[in-house]
Amino acid sequence: MIRICFVCHGNICRSPMAEFIFKDILIKNGCEKDFLVCSRATHTDEIWRGQGNPIFPPAREELIRHKISFDSDKRACLLEKGDYDKFDLFIGMDNENLRSMKRIFGFDSENKIRLLLDYCSGGEVSDPWYTRDFSLCYNDIIKGCRALFDVVKKGDM
Repeated sequence: MIRICFVCHGNICRSPMAEFIFKDILIKNGCEKDFLVCSRATHTDEIWRGQGNPIFPPAREELIRHKISFDSDKRACLLEKGDYDKFDLFIGMDNENLRSMKRIFGFDSENKIRLLLDYCSGGEVSDPWYTRDFSLCYNDIIKGCRALFDVVKKGDM
């Protein structure tokens, strides 16, 4: 089983969108049972008294617009040091996420930390929290997830 964790700052926009887009790709390719996919936050900005906020409404609307199923009970969840041994890949949305993951883990001895768009065009996934352009964010994520799927399907992680 391949275990992938998508990561962004708050786990309410980009990383949950990537989680559910990637799960949709897996389902459409009949290999969802071969993967464990989730998403996490690098900061507690969207977690209050142990309770994470739900997926940001415009992110949910973008998933709905593209007919991507998602767990409506999904809540922001914090990435923890112990997660390093639980996953094969940690896929960040931007360079700040990479720095935060390395800070949280204290290391990346197995080279598990990557940027999503490194699997295709390179660069960072547009942050809709600031741009409010959830369509651009979706387009970045779908390109990255398709390319990531092609790589893991071949076993070239």
